[in-house]
Amino acid sequence: MMKEQEQQVKEHIRNKLALLPDKSGCYLMKNKDGVIIYVGKAKVLKNRVRSYFIGSHNGKTQRLVSEIADFEFIVTSSNMEALILECNLIKQHHPRYNVLLKDDKTFPYIKITNEKHPKLEVTRRIVKDKGKYFGPYPNAFAAQQTKKLLDRLYPLRKCNTLPDKVCLYYHLGQCVAPCEYEVEPQTYETMISEITKFLNGGEDVVKAELERKMQAAAEALEFERAKEFRDQIVAIDAVMEKQKITMTDAMDRDIFGYAVDKGWMCVQILYMRKGKLIERHGTTFPYYGEEYDDFMTFVTQYYSDNPALPKQILLPHPPDADAEHEEEVMTSLHNWLKVKVHMPQRGRKSEVVSMAQDNARVMLEEKFRLIERDEERSVKASQSLAEWLGLAQVRRIEAFDNSNIQGTNPVSAMVVFTDGKPDRKEYRKYKVKTVEGPDDYETMREVIRRRYERVLKEGLSRPDLIVVDGGKGQIAAALDVLENELGLDIPVCGLVKDAKHKTAQLMTGDPAEIVPLPRDSQEFYLLQRIQDEVHRFAITFHREQRAKSMVESKLDGIPGVGEKRRKALLKHFGSLKKIKEASVEDFRPLSIGDKLAGQIIAALQDEPSN
Repeated sequence: MMKEQEQQVKEHIRNKLALLPDKSGCYLMKNKDGVIIYVGKAKVLKNRVRSYFIGSHNGKTQRLVSEIADFEFIVTSSNMEALILECNLIKQHHPRYNVLLKDDKTFPYIKITNEKHPKLEVTRRIVKDKGKYFGPYPNAFAAQQTKKLLDRLYPLRKCNTLPDKVCLYYHLGQCVAPCEYEVEPQTYETMISEITKFLNGGEDVVKAELERKMQAAAEALEFERAKEFRDQIVAIDAVMEKQKITMTDAMDRDIFGYAVDKGWMCVQILYMRKGKLIERHGTTFPYYGEEYDDFMTFVTQYYSDNPALPKQILLPHPPDADAEHEEEVMTSLHNWLKVKVHMPQRGRKSEVVSMAQDNARVMLEEKFRLIERDEERSVKASQSLAEWLGLAQVRRIEAFDNSNIQGTNPVSAMVVFTDGKPDRKEYRKYKVKTVEGPDDYETMREVIRRRYERVLKEGLSRPDLIVVDGGKGQIAAALDVLENELGLDIPVCGLVKDAKHKTAQLMTGDPAEIVPLPRDSQEFYLLQRIQDEVHRFAITFHREQRAKSMVESKLDGIPGVGEKRRKALLKHFGSLKKIKEASVEDFRPLSIGDKLAGQIIAALQDEPSN
């Protein structure tokens, strides 16, 4: 049956591929449930969409292709229209395979509020409230540091609501205290004008004014006052210290670069304000289309989320583009954003684009090095754990945890770690069948018996170590089943928790003895992760069973509703809540008469709500 369905899907896709036009547009990939899982754009729809279904792909892209059961396409009049449409479709549908293409957070801005008594604040939301917004800043720290400096320089209010009397900021000279004193509108206008000038890159003017005031205070022998001005000048220099690269034209620019490797893309943005390079921001994500197309999608999404635009955008050249294609990209972005877009080939601008590209490559390499390092540490932790336990190796660990509340719906779960990493496809769930009440030892015996009888019967991989949740009793129960019933010689250790339900000790052997693992060791950290993971897995399974049991008990208590009808009801309505909210007419497709339907609704509505 499954093969027939797969064949039908392939035939359906083959027929639709034949209808694809030689035009630009967007395509929407869907899974078997009709859910949009990927949105892409193409200069030629026929070529791009067909490429998913012919030839070989890397494992990451193959996972996407294996889920595609249907697709739609929308023709556009230009490549840029396709780019903007793709951006909007991703925002609308949040496709699973696009989710990391878009940077998942908005950038911070500094805002001067439009109020009778304005204040400065850092925000990630831009709304039409007549406030003044400056940014975006690459991260919250950069924005907060700049705001902190401005708070020292300009005494706007700091509180959200005016207090009854002056606060500490007034005594520090950082607030004009509108809560107690009348403040002229001109005072605010002057401060806002200077803050605006500063945030637009005019810090040199502000510094010159502070130096003038410092000299005047020193000549008047007001040395404390002069010291305050000097400290403010030093603070400005400290905030601006990161500005390492300058251009003589003093223009605001965003400079983009990207790098790709192993199916991942890193995009770096260098922020140049008033000709000075002040910060950078990098983000990595998996990509599933053509590298430059997906890079441009990122750029489009970035500016749709961050409407504060620079005067100029610098982009790298497409890897295999001709002059006509480059001109099309630059013109399209310029027409959409109303900002100058360049792909410089030589000179200072080309150098900073190359710097962005280099930063992207370094960041991507760091990502893979960290992954490799983490894997090495996990393997070493497994090897060291084997030494602590006196074993030749501990490559495969199978860990068990039991879960029940007052003996109801008892379940157990098993997780598998291979070379220190979770192997989720090997996880198993167990409904406890033979144990009545909360008997942890007997539950352990049943689950160990069921698991390793199957291992023997089916010739499955045996673990190098079994980890149980508990101490001497649980270890003894597991070893008794393994050795005396199944004739297996597999080491068993137990993880004992403290009063805060955290991993405290490792025990092994029969009689069980404590293994003195250092609490700050990688081996102990590995065991903590294993215990946390198996506990999470067991608890999740137990909650599912309890919820299912509660639904079944409510429906089973209604005369005329048996197991078959209960299953039909849940399949048709989807949940108990929807059955409860249904009308009598909604039951008719299930061949349930109006009288029984009314009884079902009445019985469920009489249930006390949680």
